[in-house]
Amino acid sequence: MLSGISRIIHPWGNIASCGMAGGIALQSTVMPFILRGVSLLGISSANCPYDIRLKLWHRLATDWKPPLLDRICSSEISMHELPESFSTMLSGESLGRTVVKMAD
Repeated sequence: MLSGISRIIHPWGNIASCGMAGGIALQSTVMPFILRGVSLLGISSANCPYDIRLKLWHRLATDWKPPLLDRICSSEISMHELPESFSTMLSGESLGRTVVKMAD
């Protein structure tokens, strides 16, 4: 996915990447980045201070909330359903994205 985005991003654009759900390989060259001034920005969420995370989570739940989130989410589960969901993922039977409700 990342290599595809690098070919269609506007000149002098930025690509932010977090996680490795699509794998760690990048099937591309540096040319889209160099010739078009595109920047690849890595997001290190594990090293982000907790107070900043709280502010970001609040923004993501309110004014930054993706407008079509329901279209990319295939299921919504509670915290106590996580073990079953992990088993489904590990067996290769999961499909789409799962949102975990942090509170009822």
